[in-house]
Amino acid sequence: MELSDDTALRAELEAGLRTLGLAPTLADPLLAYLALLVRWNKTYNLTAVRDPREMVVRHLLDSLAMVPHVDGLATLADLGTGPGLPGIPLAIALPGLHVTLVESNGKKARFLREAVRQLKLTNADVAESRIEAVDRPGAFDAITARALATLPDILAVGGHLPKADGGRLLAMKGVNPVDEIAALPAGWRLDTVTPLKVPGLDAERHLVVVARA
Repeated sequence: MELSDDTALRAELEAGLRTLGLAPTLADPLLAYLALLVRWNKTYNLTAVRDPREMVVRHLLDSLAMVPHVDGLATLADLGTGPGLPGIPLAIALPGLHVTLVESNGKKARFLREAVRQLKLTNADVAESRIEAVDRPGAFDAITARALATLPDILAVGGHLPKADGGRLLAMKGVNPVDEIAALPAGWRLDTVTPLKVPGLDAERHLVVVARA
């Protein structure tokens, strides 16, 4: 059975979208992305999460919980995006946002290019590169990373990418990373820590926003 025909899966996704204040019509492109991910995952091992229902919560809705904090930005670099998380769900939900998916792993980058092509995401591009080697200093309103590294480590490799005036890091974290915040490098300061409620996820999530000092 196609994922798009799985009524329980669709209902769960649509309910989660409503809870997040997003249009249930986003379910179609999101399920198309999920179907592609499930198919490629069998061969390429892109994510350890294998159950599509678990993917809806832990990949799609978890990524989309960021939408209110990204809405209004023009450009975002998703560092170490893996199979496109959170970048592809954000690009689907926010057509006015241009997302650069940064991934050094060749298999994952191939999947990302295919996903961007098949989903017709004209507002997304793939940079197959190590983060520190992306030669686009100051090119982005913000950078984001999900389960990549500590805040100081993310800024060490990707801190050149946000613009000099108002550039930010939007980091998806589990528990509030107090020790990481205390270790922020010079030139960066904590802006906000916002608890996120992800529909269906029984775990702590926080969005940590770090701004240029």
